[in-house]
Order: sequence, then C-alpha cells, then structure tokens
Amino acid sequence: MSIGHALLGLLVSGPRHGYDLKRAFDETFGHDRPLHYGQVYSTMSRLLKNGLVEVDGIEPGGGPERKRYAITDAGITDVQRWLATPEKPEPYLQSTLYTKVVLALLTRRDATDILDTQRAEHLRMMRILTDRKRKGDLADQLICDHALFHLEADLRWLELTAARLDKLAEVVAK
Repeated sequence: MSIGHALLGLLVSGPRHGYDLKRAFDETFGHDRPLHYGQVYSTMSRLLKNGLVEVDGIEPGGGPERKRYAITDAGITDVQRWLATPEKPEPYLQSTLYTKVVLALLTRRDATDILDTQRAEHLRMMRILTDRKRKGDLADQLICDHALFHLEADLRWLELTAARLDKLAEVVAK
C-alpha cells in the first residue's frame, strides 16, 4: 500500500495534524499494521517537499509545534491518478512453497509432508480469519474475504500439486 497516497486521500476531506492523520489511518487501514509516528512525519515531509501538501498552520503544543497539513491541487491530482491506476496483479511465479516441494523431491524427502503441513497451516489461518470476519465490521469482513480468497486459491494449488506429485518427481529427477 502507498502510505503517501493513503495520507493524501485522508487530507482530501480537510487539513489535519500528523497525529490526526495517524489516528485516521490506523482506524481506517491499519488494523493489523498501525503506522509509527516517524512514518507519518517522514512521509509528510516528503509530500511537502514534492509539493503535494502544504503547511496550513502551526500551533504550539505541549511538546513540539503541531503542523496542520493541507493537500494541494497537485496532491489532489496525484491521488486521482493513483486511484484510477489499476494495481498490477501479482502472478506469484516464484513461489517459496513450490521451491520447497521441488527441493524436497531433489533431496529425496517426502514432499507430501510439506504439502500436508502447509495445508494445515492454511486451514489454521483460514479459521482465524473466518472468526475475525464474523466478529468484525464491514472493513474487517472485506479485508478478511480478500485474504480468504487467496488462501483458498493456495489450497487448490496444494491439492493440484499433491495430485501431480509423482509426475513432478519424474520431471525433477531428470
């Protein structure tokens, strides 16, 4: 995720202090990975340098002065362009799991054990995500669905690979 674009998007609704941006980001996007304050301020510094935000005001605080940031016209254009650009699908053509299966076969280990262990780990994660989805708000439900669909695709791959393991062993042995 582009943290800079997410922060710019949050500024579209109006100027905010860095603390408010961090809190809004964490509430909206950071359920599993909240931002560090240093991340927010270094990102805002870069956005300021690139002309995508400006300082809208400075207020004295209990510690350092609090800057209020506002998005510029260039920042609005940048967010619009980012939103309109599709994300590149990741084909996962260099899967670590595939590498483990092939190396197991090359070293005369049981690749079935690797597939079974991975299947159990995927199912464990799916139970955790399903429980989170059931208890969560709409944002949690959507993000969990995304993860669950990817895990389901991985499970299909595990099953397909298990069914073709003998054939793969022949190919690898050559």
